[in-house]
Amino acid sequence: MQIDILSLFPDMFSALQESMIGKAQARNLLKIDVTDFRDFAANKHHSVDDTPYGGGAGMLLQVQPIAAALADVTAKHGPAERTIILDPAGRQFDHQYAVELAQAQHLVFICGHYEGFDQRVYDLATDTVSLGDYVLTGGELPAMVMIDALARQIPGVLGSQESAATDSFAQGLLEYPQYTRPADYQGQKVPEVLMNGNHQLIRDWRLKAAVWRTLQQRPDLLAQLDDPQIAALVRELNRRDDLSSFNDL
Repeated sequence: MQIDILSLFPDMFSALQESMIGKAQARNLLKIDVTDFRDFAANKHHSVDDTPYGGGAGMLLQVQPIAAALADVTAKHGPAERTIILDPAGRQFDHQYAVELAQAQHLVFICGHYEGFDQRVYDLATDTVSLGDYVLTGGELPAMVMIDALARQIPGVLGSQESAATDSFAQGLLEYPQYTRPADYQGQKVPEVLMNGNHQLIRDWRLKAAVWRTLQQRPDLLAQLDDPQIAALVRELNRRDDLSSFNDL
């Protein structure tokens, strides 16, 4: 996958050279290029913003430098399947959208600053996306979050693709709890079922634990599921008043 990022602060993306995303680039599973669209400003001062027509606070990013930078990226790497503007007014990013984006071969992210974009910049994009109902100083951090999330869905990026398949939200539930050595830490014990070697009992426990965790922390997710087995587990767990830890499941 080719990912192009248009930003005024390309150095911020050095974080994408680390950890799993850095390794994925070293193995040519994805390639990330960052373009400073200030380099494409047509004026002699290389300014990319100006005051809004009609008055108002702050400065707006101009369409010309961004359009020129996007044209340059297209000439180098071909047209992108999705061109994404990071904007708090956009569609809210979630797991399913990350999976959707991971199917593309070429993505472009346009990162804003100041009071936002000239409206004509939106005509260059296919998607407008937000991380949530809050405002950040720029689009760089949201772009990195989205790239990290979607890269996990690309086969080969993780050590085991099962890791992505069992992530929280992948099946509509929060992920079940996991444990490693020691089996007993200051009286806090690993659930016995995880150490008995019975894989069917382990699968059953993990599903029940995932449902209970979701019921405790994100019950809104359960309302979106249409699964008779999960519905039965919810009814069972709601009837029980003896649950204080995952060891009680």
